[in-house]
Amino acid sequence: MIKSIADEVWAFDCEWIPDLQAGRILYKQPDEVSSKEVLETMWEHGGRTPENPQPFLKLIQCRVVSIATVIRRVLRNGEVQLFLFALPQNVSDETQDEPSILRRFLVEGLATKNPQLVGFNSRNSDLRILLQRAIVHGIDIKALSERLTAKPWESMDVDLMDLVSGFGKNTTVSLNELAQLSGIPGKLDTTGDDVCGLFYAGKRQEIINYNCCDALTTYLVWLRLAFVSGKFSKEEYRLEQLRVKRLIEEHAKRPEASYLLTYLDFWRDLKKRTGQADGVFD
Repeated sequence: MIKSIADEVWAFDCEWIPDLQAGRILYKQPDEVSSKEVLETMWEHGGRTPENPQPFLKLIQCRVVSIATVIRRVLRNGEVQLFLFALPQNVSDETQDEPSILRRFLVEGLATKNPQLVGFNSRNSDLRILLQRAIVHGIDIKALSERLTAKPWESMDVDLMDLVSGFGKNTTVSLNELAQLSGIPGKLDTTGDDVCGLFYAGKRQEIINYNCCDALTTYLVWLRLAFVSGKFSKEEYRLEQLRVKRLIEEHAKRPEASYLLTYLDFWRDLKKRTGQADGVFD
């Protein structure tokens, strides 16, 4: 399972929506065609059905609107620091667009800090859209492409889905399933299917909030896999979870981050329901 833990770990998650410009270019939609009509055309070409009116589009036809990351950093003195960071930092700032998000994550972050990346279906999904959209915008992808071309035994990155899912229908697992059955919050009121509607309804902060919750869930699942892989003792695992709890409580003091209290309550309730009296909420 988890083979090693680097001094800098980033548990991350990306959110994206159909890119209207891509739709206009690829399907020859003139400027006078409405955004709604372009979206409908993209979904039509994407294989829509009455049962699935908004199908999952090719990654290259989408644009990244948010990246959230939980950062675990071990200092030289052994102190562990934990951060929750999301892009864009200000949804009202139009300069914090997709190129800005990609540049800050890939160039200013990934290439500079060289962290151990942790995601769920990240190798075939999140990292691929970051790669493809960075190419579209002409952004340096050296740090990312080296990770994607590395042999599995050469990479320190972790794709949680690769570790726990198999190839058969009955062996696949979603992050939501794995998390909730392990006493960790999964999906709350929002899902990935809601992101497009939220974006075009102007509710972009709600996307950031949802993204941050997914990053926290990814990090907590990684902690659990590290624990069951023998990388943390039972007491160390409890302390690692306490760090997450304190991180959430600190962020939730800000009015705009009060949504994290719902996440915290869900986490507390799930621990009770799954019988995990490990002292995190005592």
